[in-house]
Amino acid sequence: MTAMQAFATSERPAPPRPVSFEDFLAWAGEDTSAEWVDGEIVLMSPGSADHQRLLAFLYGLLVAYVTQRQLGELFLPPFLMRLVSRPSGREPDLLFVADEHADRLRSAYLDGPADLVVEIVSPESDERDHGAKFVEYEAAGIPEYWLIDPLRETAFFHELGADGRYHIGSVDADGFYHSTVLSGFRLRVAWLWQRPLPPVSEVVLQTEA
Repeated sequence: MTAMQAFATSERPAPPRPVSFEDFLAWAGEDTSAEWVDGEIVLMSPGSADHQRLLAFLYGLLVAYVTQRQLGELFLPPFLMRLVSRPSGREPDLLFVADEHADRLRSAYLDGPADLVVEIVSPESDERDHGAKFVEYEAAGIPEYWLIDPLRETAFFHELGADGRYHIGSVDADGFYHSTVLSGFRLRVAWLWQRPLPPVSEVVLQTEA
């Protein structure tokens, strides 16, 4: 979707281009799912039911772990992450901000990189998630980027190396990915492809390594 197409679908007139981040925030308000990229506004397509179910499942597992250990906060859309590497204001499906980086939080956005970002691939976001966002998140120094692709039943857990590049995190012999950002947290990849998804209450205890 081009910026002009995005503008045409909105009930509110768009601010003059190029759009500043501040004007974008004022235009979007609290109920608009949109991203700001290189001074352009791009509206996000609504998530499918399966997308929402998978997101709720991941959020349930992560929020239980993070809250119990008081590690930081998790955020769902619409909540922006402002990056200076492109520049952009992205709206990840899920992001985690560690307590030590709480100073980056603003009322309507995160001013800087999150510690962990999760994107769930949809047909509309396929190229963006695998391409532009991968490059931006790596350049911004986001330590961990989970790219969950239910279309292909693949999950890539990108971990930022000492060289400033993403490397694929490994899955152990039992099918668990062990997070480097959330120490002690593990995720069984096979859970992501189960239909229906397993109840969070039945698997949450298995997330502790």
